[in-house]
Formats: sequence, structure tokens, C-alpha cells
Amino acid sequence: MRPAPTILHLDMDAFYASAEQAAKPSLRGKAVVVGGLGPRGVVATASYEARVLGVHSAMPTAQARRLAPNAAYLVPRFALYRSVSEQVMELLGRLSPLVEPLSLDEAFVDLEAGGVAEDSVSAKVTGERLRTAIREVTGLSGSVGLAGSKMLAKIASEQAKPDGLVLIEPGTERELLAPMSVRTLPGVGPATGDHLRRAGMTTVDDLAEAGEAELVRLVGKAHGHGLYRMALGLDDRPVVAERDAKSVSVEDTFDVDLHDRVRVRAEVERLAVRCVERLRSADRSGRTVVLKVRRYDFSTLTRSETLRGPTDDPTVVREAAARLLEAVDTTGGVRLLGVGVTGLADFTQEDLFAQAADARELAARSEKPEEPVAGEGEGPVDEEPARESAEQLAARRWPAGHDVRHTAHGHGWVQGSGVGRVTVRFEEPGGPVGRVVTFRIDDPELSPADPLPLVRDPVDYSSWPASLPKSRSGPVSAAGGESRP
Repeated sequence: MRPAPTILHLDMDAFYASAEQAAKPSLRGKAVVVGGLGPRGVVATASYEARVLGVHSAMPTAQARRLAPNAAYLVPRFALYRSVSEQVMELLGRLSPLVEPLSLDEAFVDLEAGGVAEDSVSAKVTGERLRTAIREVTGLSGSVGLAGSKMLAKIASEQAKPDGLVLIEPGTERELLAPMSVRTLPGVGPATGDHLRRAGMTTVDDLAEAGEAELVRLVGKAHGHGLYRMALGLDDRPVVAERDAKSVSVEDTFDVDLHDRVRVRAEVERLAVRCVERLRSADRSGRTVVLKVRRYDFSTLTRSETLRGPTDDPTVVREAAARLLEAVDTTGGVRLLGVGVTGLADFTQEDLFAQAADARELAARSEKPEEPVAGEGEGPVDEEPARESAEQLAARRWPAGHDVRHTAHGHGWVQGSGVGRVTVRFEEPGGPVGRVVTFRIDDPELSPADPLPLVRDPVDYSSWPASLPKSRSGPVSAAGGESRP
């Protein structure tokens, strides 16, 4: 534990949904839900207006629609979110060399290592100015927690939401944590929480009073020891600048179970290519290809193949994934497919051309015709794969919320599609609410487009933090800028 609150935790507020509201003037102040829109879709993020109606992340989209039927339901735009995240992380990197990203919208920062804070006053000033900088560069808000440890800094940022700052003074940890639910502590999920509740422990103070020996008896030595330390407010984990990813993967859940073997293989190959694109964007390669298949009965199978060396070759990964699929029984239907690469490295093996050739030769040898057995398999070998409906094709080409450009109307975003039509609202970040126009889905003047920046002329923070402009937002409110005594 540090004697000063110089560990900062930043958590952007309803990141995906807030980015969509900033990009689309017509959605400002309205309920927005970002996630999968199909029958099996799941909510990724909900705006605060949608949360008031009961919508939250990880909720099935179908349930969210029942709770908030008038909300805007949008497909995620990760290109935009990554771009904004890079802007935020660059600002954090100017504060300290020790920045530990947890996701696109969340990170720890060691302010002491950057020499920008040494006590409560300087830490709070830095946190407030960071919030101002983020708003002026990205147009979005973030909540800041400051404390002497990572655990408490994260708890502080949760208390600061939305768009606030909370500072926990070292020495007040026990008093602050005592009345909180045991679920507040890292690593205490629903199962552990229920187990502790049955033992009569519902608050952090209950854990501290129970003692280490009792917690070890209840949840095991490793978890019990750590749980007791956290209940006392003790957390010595350092901010780690590098958190190497152990794997890269992509997966899709299908609205309707896939039964056709040809379609399943095509989807696996498509996912393999997407996986390699993500791998290359991270400047990495990998040695082990992993296939994940969730069948109609929710049973999940995983198969893997280790290559002779690391690769970022889409042909190698695609063919390895296809070979793995051959060993999986998809009879009855497939609801989810995923392709991943593990064993990551910063280089590729020089002889992977030979490896790809070996893979193709192996595939050719395995493709021997077999006589179909009546009543078994996927049906006649010449059966055509199931075709996507016009509605599915339109949704795939024109995802709700994604950017488009029209030769006459300019930049806009897809409000929805169906019955051979796509409806577009033409507006840009920072502009007025735009007009809505409907087109045929094959209109030659309409095409997909890249997202526009959320702020056209952001304030220059290249000299951050030395000459940081004074806050334009005025004094921080008591609710948003609370300091713990």
C-alpha cells in the first residue's frame, strides 16, 4: 500500500454507447444499446438512458428489446472504438511510463512513476485535468478513481460513475470497505458470493471479522489468503506496463443453427481470415490453431493443432482450422463457431511456405470420395448449401449503426434494413440532427464508409502534461469529484 493515492484507474463511461451517441447527433440523450442484434445476440454496452430501463451488458438482446423497445439497437463499430481508445491511451502514456490497459476503455496508471503526482492534492489535480483532456480530445467522458492500490482505485472509479472522480485517502480503506458487499472485491463472483452468503458473510467487514483461517477453510488456501488481505484493504500489486496477450481469437453466434456442412466450413474459413487480420494488426504470429464449436445442444467442443512454427499466414491458419473441423461431428446443427491462435510470438517461421504446401497435400490425401450410407451424414453430396435470406444478406451488408456514404447526400449511418431497402440518416459528429432517406439495398450510389472522428479539431495535447490547458468544465461537482476524507 502506498502512502499517497498515486494509482489512477480510468474507466470510460458506457464506452461503446457513448461513442455512438457522440457520432450520431440524433441519438444524444436517448437510449442506445450496442451488441448482437440477432435472436441470440447479447448486449455489449447500454447507454445510461437504457440502463434506467433495466438494460445492462451481457443481457440477451431479445430481453433488452422487451425492456426498451424504443431504444436504438446498433451493431458494434470496433474500428471507431479502437481509434478512440488509442487517443485515450496516448494521453495516459504522457502521464506515466507505467500504463496497464485492461481493455479498450479501461486502464491503470502509476502517477508516481511519471512524476506527475506525489500526494492527494497533486493526484486529484492530475485526475481532473485528465478528464478534461479526454473530453476535449475524444468528446467522451471517463470516470477516475485514485487510491494507494489498484483494487481501491478501481472501486473508486466505480463510485465515481458516471463522469466523476473519487479519491480514497490511504488509511481509510477499512472504514470504506467495511459496509460494502463481498461482491465488490476482485475475484468474488456469483458462485463465491453465494457460498460466503450461506456462511453468513455478506459484507467486507464480515470477511475481516471472520479471519484468515475461516476464509481458507471456506474457499481454499490460495483464495482465502487473498480474500482476507483484500478485506483488510491490502493490495501490493504493481501497475504493469506490458500485458502480453496469450491468444487471439474471433467467434460468431448464428441466429439460426447451421446444418449444412459446406456452410459450416465456409464460416470457419471466414473466421480464420478474420483471426489472422487481428493477429497481424497486433504484429504477432502464433503456433497453435484452435477451433471452437458449440452445437445445437449447447455442448462445446475445442480442437487444436500445433504447427511447426509461428505463422501469420491466412492460408496456413484457414487450412488448419478446416482440418480440425473434419474431426468434429456437426450433426444436429451448430450455433457458434470460433477460430483462435495461441502460442503467440513476434516473428514467423521462414519455412511456412513448405508448411502450407504440406497442409494442402495432407488435405488432398484426406479428400477421398466415400460412398454415402443411407440415413447417415449430411445428405447427398451434391446438395446445395443453405442460402441466406434477403433480410440476412441486407443485415450483413448494411449493419445497423455502421457508416455509409452516398454520392449525393454525403456521410450517414444505417438506421435499419429489410424488404430490399436500407434506411440511412445523414448526419455527422458535432453537427445537427440529419435527415432520413431510404434506398434500395443495391443502390450503386450508396457504399460502406469509415467512421468519422468524434471531434473534428481536438485540442492539441502534444505537450501534455506540462502545459495542460486549464479546465474548461469549471469546478468539479460534489457528486463527481468527491474526495474520501
